[in-house]
Amino acid sequence: MGRLWAVPLLAGLLLAGCATRPPASDPDSVAEYQQNNDPAEPTNRRLYAVHQVIDQYALRPVAVGYRAVVPQPVRSGIRNVLGNLRTPVILVNDMLQGEPRRAGDTLGRFVINSTLGVGGIFDVARSQFGVAGHAEDYGQTLARWGVGEGPYLFIPVLGPSNPRDLVGFGLGILSDPLTWFGQGAVVNGLTWGRSGATVVDTRESLIEAIDNVNATSLDSYSTLRSAYRQRRNAEIRNEGDVGSPAAGGTGFGVGTGAYERR
Repeated sequence: MGRLWAVPLLAGLLLAGCATRPPASDPDSVAEYQQNNDPAEPTNRRLYAVHQVIDQYALRPVAVGYRAVVPQPVRSGIRNVLGNLRTPVILVNDMLQGEPRRAGDTLGRFVINSTLGVGGIFDVARSQFGVAGHAEDYGQTLARWGVGEGPYLFIPVLGPSNPRDLVGFGLGILSDPLTWFGQGAVVNGLTWGRSGATVVDTRESLIEAIDNVNATSLDSYSTLRSAYRQRRNAEIRNEGDVGSPAAGGTGFGVGTGAYERR
């Protein structure tokens, strides 16, 4: 349960300072304010600036080093294992959304990749049986149940989110078998190791995309905010392959789709 401390900490960000609503006499500004749905924008931008510093001096250098040192086949295997470990959460959400066919695909992939794929290192289900993976999380399920997203939030390291996905993030932690499986240094090491590997894997997959956004966008914060919402809406509608199943399960905008769908 080592990651549960993050939930109340992140929830506290909901109390952040708010942007000033434009006067009713300026309908264009009011419309833009409503469309952005970012009442905590001043605080979110400060947190984004913190994230940019962390990314410049820690996340990106580690990702670049990881790509340089670890061969592509090994990186693919790590990504496959991370995706396979997310199967329980994906399967539960497939069922909660009333998607028996997708649930069957998820379960079948887990059985095939955990056995023939040597613990998930090789995606045999896709390469040999044509069964592609997909990402599901509780934020998507809540959206399918009609829960509104709420205002935009930005969390350093984790990225874009909203109250609905924040709740979904907590539910994902609670329902993850690693949260409850045993205790002690070994289990804690596996839990944090998996979390660290997910962050590094995700950031490595985004090196070029983020570099391009930072280099070409006049306001990278706004670009990411728009891209995140497009990706989440596509995920909720189960439209296409918009993110890695290994990296797309926090609801915080990780995964290549956050930058590709601009």
